[in-house]
Amino acid sequence: SPLAPAFAYAHNAVRFADKSTAHIVLVSLGKKATPRCNRYQKKKAAAMSISLFLHNEKAYDAAAAMLSQTGRAAVIHPTGTGKSFIGFKLCEDHPEATVCWLSPSEYIFDAQRNNLKKETGGDMPQNIRFYTYARLTYMTDQELKDIAPDIIVLDEFHRCGAEVWGARVETLLSLHKEAQVLGLSATNIRYLDHQRDMAQELFDGNIASEMTLGEAIALGILAAPLYISTVYSYQKELKACERRLQSARYGAVAEQAQQYVEELRRLLERSEGLEEIFATHMTDRTGKYIAFCSNAEHMDEMIAHVPEWFSAIDRTPHIYRVYSEDSAAAAVFHAFCSDKSQHLKLLFCIDMLNEGIHLDDISGVILFRPTVSPIVYKQQIGRALSVGTAGTPVIFDIINNFENLYSLGALEQEMAAAITYYNYIGEGRRIVTDHFKIIGQVQDCLRLFDQLNEALTASWDAMYQHACQYYRQFGHLNVPKQYRNAEGIALGNWINTQRRIRRGDRYGILGAERIEKLDAIGMRWESRSDLAWEKYFGEAVNYYREYGDLNVNARYETPSGIRLGAWLSQLRTCRRSGIRQSYLTADRIQQLDDIGMVWEVPDYLWERNYTEAMIYFRRYGHLDVPVKYTANGVKLGIWMRTLRKARSKGTLSGEQIRRLDDIHMLWKDSYSRAWENGFAHAKEYFAQSGNLNVPTAYTCSDGFALGTWIINQRNARHMPAERKERLDSIGMVWKKTDSWEHRYALARAYYETHGNLDMPADYVTEGIWLSRWLSEQRQTYRGRRQGKTLTEQQIRRLEQIGFSWRDQKEQLWYSYFEELKQHIEAHGTADMPQKQCSQSGRPIGRWLHNQVKYYRAGKLSAQYAELLKSAGVVLDAAQ
Repeated sequence: SPLAPAFAYAHNAVRFADKSTAHIVLVSLGKKATPRCNRYQKKKAAAMSISLFLHNEKAYDAAAAMLSQTGRAAVIHPTGTGKSFIGFKLCEDHPEATVCWLSPSEYIFDAQRNNLKKETGGDMPQNIRFYTYARLTYMTDQELKDIAPDIIVLDEFHRCGAEVWGARVETLLSLHKEAQVLGLSATNIRYLDHQRDMAQELFDGNIASEMTLGEAIALGILAAPLYISTVYSYQKELKACERRLQSARYGAVAEQAQQYVEELRRLLERSEGLEEIFATHMTDRTGKYIAFCSNAEHMDEMIAHVPEWFSAIDRTPHIYRVYSEDSAAAAVFHAFCSDKSQHLKLLFCIDMLNEGIHLDDISGVILFRPTVSPIVYKQQIGRALSVGTAGTPVIFDIINNFENLYSLGALEQEMAAAITYYNYIGEGRRIVTDHFKIIGQVQDCLRLFDQLNEALTASWDAMYQHACQYYRQFGHLNVPKQYRNAEGIALGNWINTQRRIRRGDRYGILGAERIEKLDAIGMRWESRSDLAWEKYFGEAVNYYREYGDLNVNARYETPSGIRLGAWLSQLRTCRRSGIRQSYLTADRIQQLDDIGMVWEVPDYLWERNYTEAMIYFRRYGHLDVPVKYTANGVKLGIWMRTLRKARSKGTLSGEQIRRLDDIHMLWKDSYSRAWENGFAHAKEYFAQSGNLNVPTAYTCSDGFALGTWIINQRNARHMPAERKERLDSIGMVWKKTDSWEHRYALARAYYETHGNLDMPADYVTEGIWLSRWLSEQRQTYRGRRQGKTLTEQQIRRLEQIGFSWRDQKEQLWYSYFEELKQHIEAHGTADMPQKQCSQSGRPIGRWLHNQVKYYRAGKLSAQYAELLKSAGVVLDAAQ
């Protein structure tokens, strides 16, 4: 196209920060000339709390202009250049806007917030509503809509390429099409995901500012490092080659290979050991260094070498160890950051500090871990490169990452491109660094290893013939790893080696021609473990499609008999411990993330439970959740109680507490809240009455039974001293007189009102169970209450208000007896049918029949029997 050169020029102008030129070219090529209405006019203030470095200020201005024109803008700057400050500045300049800030983790965001506070002395803008990408997956569309952002910041936006995260981000963007979207990342390319360009997918190619790592070093934004490459890792590689040499069955091959092995051994013996390398180049003897390890076992191995490798620098270095799944990681990291001692500080880490975390006083990094992603490699070396850092950071590459991933040659090419461009536009004076120093002895080793591998593969055609023979016999090349043919040839090992060479796991020559020949005889490039992965991962995909997540019970089996739950549980263990990295690769981790893999079950459950708590709060306006309350399978009431215990034990993070406070979490348990409610009523009573001598039956105007509550406090067996002191301060009466006189007065009042004492059995007045008290007087009168008596005066006074010493059962019997006597007086006999009723309608015939029956069964008291006989009732059949 005739316009191609202009487009290329515009692209470079954007890349190298000449934003005004780029804008002019793009407009002249037909870009919309009418700018989009910017809802937030940038406010000019006398002094801003957030100030930017010059390169970030230019990027910010370019991003602001692009946002006003297109609504979307991406800033692609290397790790360590302070990209997050651009986003914070945008939030500060638009205080009236609601900003939705998305990040891969709370840990990254907290670190950025702490850096902001350290640099500016202030807190982050208050208009930010922070979410992790993972949290979006738990939110409904309505909850995403309720965010109502004016600005969306996608931090580390290359992570939006994950299937599940990306889908929810797209939903958020579609729900808020008018929101301006700013993206921040060190790279827009997903190297392990078919080279996807996320700047194109998310921002339609609207890159406001792009800067390569080489350009940042050339311009002096990042300090040029001293790169130390070592031959340490080649010792293991040499041993592997020696083992291969032992199995070589062809004399000429073995002889040539043996020469290379001997030469390599001599070269490695002459090379400096790590103790000399560290002693020579670790010039900051009290500095801070981050060491990246593969897994927990590898970390332990590296830490065990500390006395050997670093004693010449410091015999007692301060050693810290963190990994992403460790709950204490934040505290350890903080201790490392705060360490100002005169000792060497070494932070050994696994899967941490790769992304978004920056320290301004790191002296260097030590790469013990081989990486599988150019992104991770650049992020790791970026820990030593931070804008504004003085001195020369040191990168100790112990395993020579750059040979297989992001070569230093590429970095040098980026620097050369930047130098050429700035010289071309007449700004060569801006170039600060035109090279950086590389120290190492790896080139000769690489040459010899290539020659050795070529010699050992000289028998490739012969081994291929054995493979063809196996294929003709079995119809496939799924050869067991330990398989040897009839001639003793280790064909299984050779097949596996071809797979490893193609994957890049080991040195070897395997061109397109050889790959095509193996394909022709049914070569499966996946290993047995790869085939197992495909089977289990396929089941995981099916589970995700059906249930929407991978929160699988550890005992779950699929209908086809696959133990999917156990497999996923093993994967969590592998990632947490760092074992089996050849099986659980970064690519596979990404595949699992894309279908909702739950790596930390407690974190997943916490987020799920928090979502239900938020729904409950929105529905009821509080979090006073009943203990037995359950919603969508979440026992929310029990979880609330668990949270209170967790906070008292200090196991809740500050961020979790803050989020719970946002929805008005009740940190006191229901019993404590009930007590506080009662105390508030008691305090109000004291303020009005001047005492706390509360009547037992007293009820407050809102219905609160204060009298009963006071009684409960008196009867409490184990009252905390703090509560007792608070009650004493408002005149608590701990022992209140509860006299016989008071109860008699209540009984007399009842008699005067009703004319009798025939009250219900459960009658209570002023908190006193009066009917029971009267029953107690009756039992005392009869001598049935040991140690208790009634005075003659008390007996007389009770009888004066109609109190009967008979209980209700006795009174009922005597009432029937009186009606029986009336019947006998009227008819002259006690004989009557069972159906006979008295004048009042009582079934006196049946009653009399029962008395006779009781007597003959020996169940009628002698007193009752004598009364009946005296009235003329024949009880004894013999009479």
